[in-house]
This record gives sequence, C-alpha cells and structure tokens, in this order.
Amino acid sequence: MKKIAVFASGSGSDFQSIIDANERDPFCEIALLIASRPGIGAIARAEKHGIEAVVRSKKEYPSVEEMFEDIVGLLRARGVDYVVLAGYLSMIPENFVRAFPDRIINIHPSLIPSFCGKGNYGLNVHRAAIEYGVKISGLTVHFVDEHYDSGAIILQRAVEVRDDDTPESLQARILEEEHKALPEAVRLLTTGRIVKTGRKVTILP
Repeated sequence: MKKIAVFASGSGSDFQSIIDANERDPFCEIALLIASRPGIGAIARAEKHGIEAVVRSKKEYPSVEEMFEDIVGLLRARGVDYVVLAGYLSMIPENFVRAFPDRIINIHPSLIPSFCGKGNYGLNVHRAAIEYGVKISGLTVHFVDEHYDSGAIILQRAVEVRDDDTPESLQARILEEEHKALPEAVRLLTTGRIVKTGRKVTILP
C-alpha cells in the first residue's frame, strides 16, 4: 500500500476527509502530517487518529529551500510515495518539486485557470468569483509544479454560484465537494489509476 504525507496549514477538514475515506475503505497509508505552524486543527486530527505530526515553520530556517530539504529527509525516511497538499498555504519550492516529480497534488477552490495564482486562497478566491459575476465555480485537484496552481489537472467539480451567495456561503458549498473530490483523487493516485502525459491526465478504469 502506498504511503502519503499530508501538508496542512489550518483546521484540516480536507485532511479529515482523506482520513475518513481511507478508514472506510483503505487505499493508502497516511504516514505523516506536516503542519506549517503549531496549534492548528490538523494536528489535533492527526493525533486523534494516531498519525505522526510534525511542525515545520519557515521562520526556523535560513531559507524555504533549506526547510524543504529537511522535509525531503523526513519523507524519505518514512518511505513516503506521494505528497498531498490539503489547505497548505506556502509555495512549494523547486527543490521539493524535483524531489517528488509528479508525486505532489494540491486542491484549489476554483476551476483552474480561473481565480488562481499568488494571493488566491481561502475567501479571496470566492470573493473574486462573486465579484466577477461567474455563474459556475468549483474546485480543482492538480499536480504541483514550480509555479502557483499551474500543474496538470487531475479532476474538477463544478458548483453553482447563486445570486445571494456570499464568499462564506460559496466557500461552504465548495468545501463539501472538496471533501469528496480530494479523497477520490488520492485513491486514484495511490492505486495507480492516473496516467500523466505532459499536461494531459488520464484516469484508468
């Protein structure tokens, strides 16, 4: 069974969705949680389910690259096959992407390439979608490369934008779909059902 490490920066609800799906019908081993700061909800979720959690904060290292070199060592020591960014708000540097090529995925709360890139996270994404006047938003699970939200797309889910939506209400409905889509993508990845050729991703039956 393939091993994953999950990276999180907040409450960890996307992380929890992977835990729950994997406990219902196991498809991977969740070997490690990397938290960007102490005291976040994701750490409590890891502890509750017996998952090792470590904190790695940029302020403790001379550079982001050095921090991620340390993380590479942690992951390799535990035999981690794939990395899942589940609400992780730091940019992933090139040295880490090179260490895990086509083995890092992220979930973003819009239909990429809309409302993505630097600064587009959390409520900022949903506020931008509403202000632009789009009728459909949603989420994207994608591979991670050296740039913001630009890796090959694995799957997307559409969510209607209602006339009376606020950023908070739109976020809540998209989050419901995130909690289905992210575990699905992790299952596909860890069971060998994803084939990536350039930017094209094919899902095997």
